Amino acid sequence: MVSSQSPRAVVADDSHFMRSVISDILTEGGIDVVTKARDGREAVAAVAEHDLDVVTMDVEMPGMDGIEATERIMAEQPTPILMLSAHTDEDADVTFQALESGALDFFRKPGGEVSMEMSRLEDQLVETVRTVAAADPTTASGVSSVQSAGTAATAAASGSRGGAETGTATTTTQYVDRPTVVIGSSTGGPTVVETVLSDLPLAADLRVLVVQHMPDGFTGRFAERLNARSEYDVREATDGTRVDGGEAVIAAGDYHMEVTSFRNGRVGVSLTQDPPVNNVRPAVDVTMETGAATVDGPLVGVVLTGMGTDGAAGIEAVADAGGTTIAQDEATSAVFGMPKRAIETGRVDGVAPVDDVAAAILDAVEVT
Repeated sequence: MVSSQSPRAVVADDSHFMRSVISDILTEGGIDVVTKARDGREAVAAVAEHDLDVVTMDVEMPGMDGIEATERIMAEQPTPILMLSAHTDEDADVTFQALESGALDFFRKPGGEVSMEMSRLEDQLVETVRTVAAADPTTASGVSSVQSAGTAATAAASGSRGGAETGTATTTTQYVDRPTVVIGSSTGGPTVVETVLSDLPLAADLRVLVVQHMPDGFTGRFAERLNARSEYDVREATDGTRVDGGEAVIAAGDYHMEVTSFRNGRVGVSLTQDPPVNNVRPAVDVTMETGAATVDGPLVGVVLTGMGTDGAAGIEAVADAGGTTIAQDEATSAVFGMPKRAIETGRVDGVAPVDDVAAAILDAVEVT
């Protein structure tokens, strides 16, 4: 790969105007735009022809769209891909399909006066492209096939771990009362969060709070997808939401999610638009720190793939509160920034590959 100081990129978009705007912004930000593509087919060809570090891929294009192009690239020459998606329900659905196909992250296209909006977001776009360019694309494609909730999770819930092969009677796994789990992730996170939630059994009676760095307009769709793939009742958080056992909430885009109460085993949250923390909103630290200060019961903090330091202070707060802390390992993280920073605090109890994160959570809440 080329030095991260000057990533080599292809900009794929069927709009000549958008290709020009995005290319200019990236070039001014020190990214080498090697070529441009008018559709998915040209993007695939560009990846095959050039030694590229990143592709910015439009979702909707004539002929070969962004999903098919992503599938082709990941199958033939895995390359970090950043989807550029419009703020529509249809594009949100397609964007998540692209993430399942191996794209690492997405950036919401501006609406209204596009040139003015894009100019305002140019620093964020350049930073996101650089982050994706430095990521390992093979981890995204490696976790895109999520296990169904009826596999490992059901086995754990039925107590079949460790001895069902003998044909002897098994004992039902017992869990501590009223456990709460806070999960934080960023780049490469959506498919990883899906993997973890799909492996958590309803029998564990968890209250799950998820903070995924994601813009508004997408977190609702993300919650719907997780709800369909998990035994848990998953929804987007709203101000005043209360989370009971067997339920999970996703922090709403552009809002911090604070834990404000813990009564009768229900976790109450509020949404705020306080200034960004760690340059992001929602921030993992906000939810973990307020959770550590408020939840009176078993607490688990989990930091998954992502760039930056968000979650490190939260992990320390959870540890100080007597909770259990878990980080995703480097080998399965698309970007090891957040887990690495969490581990460097010296307060992480366990480091696990993505397929073992759910088991690590369950180990923390089992009655021993």
